[in-house]
Amino acid sequence: MNVIAPQQTVVLASGNPGKLTELARILEPLGLQLRAQSEFGVPEVDETGLTFVENAILKARAAAQHTGLPAVADDSGLEVDFLQGAPGIRSARYAEGGDEANNRKLLAALAGVPKAGRSARYQCVVVFMRHALDPTPVICQGSWEGHILEQPAGSGGFGYDPLFHVAAFNCSAAELAPRTKNRVSHRAIACAQLEQALLGSLRSPESPGS
Repeated sequence: MNVIAPQQTVVLASGNPGKLTELARILEPLGLQLRAQSEFGVPEVDETGLTFVENAILKARAAAQHTGLPAVADDSGLEVDFLQGAPGIRSARYAEGGDEANNRKLLAALAGVPKAGRSARYQCVVVFMRHALDPTPVICQGSWEGHILEQPAGSGGFGYDPLFHVAAFNCSAAELAPRTKNRVSHRAIACAQLEQALLGSLRSPESPGS
């Protein structure tokens, strides 16, 4: 059975405009009609899960249930080794005051910690559900290694991007061109896995190699 059909409308279960922009751009090659959950009046779901996987499933299920459409959700965050994985699943709510407040709190928590102790990674889990009762959702995961700078750099991206230094490019994630970030980020890695899974489902049984 196909997971999804070409030109199918899929709900993006996120209220974060940055995430919506990145996911829409990354998944565009699938030819899907991606629409934000706000277009359907889907309420924000309480993220009561203890893992990125649980929270992504909660969001995807709520969007699918409310709209009757397939849904894609991601849950992502920053893990800092010195902070034993914090802010983790609470990354968006770390300081309860938006991106700037989160970044200030993170810098304060790492004050005086040398570069060797500031290792971190972005984690992303992307979930696709055919319907709200889907017993086998597609689950994909990506990681992006880096370290936390001592002060913000760059104005692009969102979240902790101004503080997240990427060694391969010798700059912060906020200084990367969007096209580059969408090729190498944690979300790009997870979405590439999802793209392959969904592309496989779009192939007809009569022409498996097409």
